[in-house]
Amino acid sequence: MKRTLLATTASSLLLLAACSKEAPSNTVAENATTPPAAAATPVTPSTDRRTLIQDAVAALQQTENALAALDRKDGKAATAALEAATGKLEIVLARNPHLALAPVDVTVITHDVLASVDAVETLRKSAKAALDDGRIQEARHLIDGLASESVVRVSNIPLATYPAAIKSAAALVAQNRLDAAKTVLETALGTIVVEDVIHPLPLTRASVAIEEARTLAAKANRSAADDARIQRLLATAREQLRLGQALGYATKDQMKDLLKTVDDIEDSTKNKGAGTNVFDKIRNLFKQANEASQPPRKS
Repeated sequence: MKRTLLATTASSLLLLAACSKEAPSNTVAENATTPPAAAATPVTPSTDRRTLIQDAVAALQQTENALAALDRKDGKAATAALEAATGKLEIVLARNPHLALAPVDVTVITHDVLASVDAVETLRKSAKAALDDGRIQEARHLIDGLASESVVRVSNIPLATYPAAIKSAAALVAQNRLDAAKTVLETALGTIVVEDVIHPLPLTRASVAIEEARTLAAKANRSAADDARIQRLLATAREQLRLGQALGYATKDQMKDLLKTVDDIEDSTKNKGAGTNVFDKIRNLFKQANEASQPPRKS
């Protein structure tokens, strides 16, 4: 069985530690109507979080080392690697007894369609017509690439089963059953759990525009230029939300609520109003829309 060691660098360790908190990347190609992407705010992971990740990664690497030793029929080296892996996993479990998954690798994949709302809608209609006519492959090719999102993909060791598999393999090595130990370890590596978190870029860009508008609306002495900027930001938010709607992110009702709330923000910020309550409301709506955009959980 071909085995691939999960690539892990210092930068990916930092991202793993921060990915549950960090805003999605906006470093993507944008057209002239898209607002400048907000720079990602560096997130410094806690020492405990960094240590957990490093220990989990070390356990995975030692598993690979054990497999390499078994390929060489070197039971002594395999035993040493498995003992090291067990030690690292025991440390992880001792510090986090209720932890189900220990992250060991992360990748970020960005897809960004550079198309207008009208162009997306046209492709959707063509794809629907093809589906209705039974031309499934044509429909598939038509909508291929219709996505605007960053996907954070995290690979995790399942702590309910992985440590036991390592100990089982060590026992088999002690009995000189090297091939059986290899099978156990290869099976254990096959249980790595991969989780995807999707960050729809139209929602992110709309949210960034709304937050800038919020800051301007809260100014005590708002200028006419500030008011004009707020209007442009709200127009950008609408444009991005309509693109997200065309691409099928969140639910229809959620996207309608977001668009209506942008209108409410426009009304509430007239005559120098701050619109605090409606800005608070849209934050929650963005949160719900992002949650609804996630892939279904695998059973």
